[in-house]
Amino acid sequence: MTSSSIDGFIDRLAEVATGHGCNNFFDHATPANAQRRRNLGIYLQEMLDRRPKVLLVGEAPGFRGMRVTGVPFTNRTMFEGPANTFGLFGPGKGYVLPAVAEAEGVAAEPTATVMWDVLAELDFLPVLWSACPWHTHVPGRPLSNRTPTASEAALGTPFWQALTELYPIETVVAVGNVAHRSLQRSGLEAPKIRHPAHGGRSGFKRGLEELLSAGMRQ
Repeated sequence: MTSSSIDGFIDRLAEVATGHGCNNFFDHATPANAQRRRNLGIYLQEMLDRRPKVLLVGEAPGFRGMRVTGVPFTNRTMFEGPANTFGLFGPGKGYVLPAVAEAEGVAAEPTATVMWDVLAELDFLPVLWSACPWHTHVPGRPLSNRTPTASEAALGTPFWQALTELYPIETVVAVGNVAHRSLQRSGLEAPKIRHPAHGGRSGFKRGLEELLSAGMRQ
């Protein structure tokens, strides 16, 4: 993966017309999205140096998390604080929260915190992404989350597939049922683990531990 390929990936992501009830928070129509594109670019570039062999594919961004930051499984707290255990995120690395009203007063996404806490405990750093990389919400209620439809997830398939080519990915893991069904529909039989949301922390960690014990390379 090179800087130009990262830029091309983000440009393609921004150009997708997602339709009603699915917000493409990378598009060029909203000025604040420029900062989200920059944040995502920093993350993808930082991961380039780590040469990850595993891609974790979740469901879709939430309005308290990636919808605000532009980076998978992150929240405002991670951007405002110091870099994490892996040396990622924080203002010192160039990540900046968009200076818009929609980012103000939104509580930090708890699933993102659980995700990174577990990864730190396992000393395991995969690439993180979503089956549908745009924010699916109830129409007319932008500050809500909605499970993406099969067609919305299918629209995102080329993007997780692109990440398997841009990084030296050997294993794709579905995080939760929505991601698993999406990967299956694309023709990929991938292992599935529990999603960390809604009390799924222990199951999520156990699933990763089992895959790592079975020989999944980091």
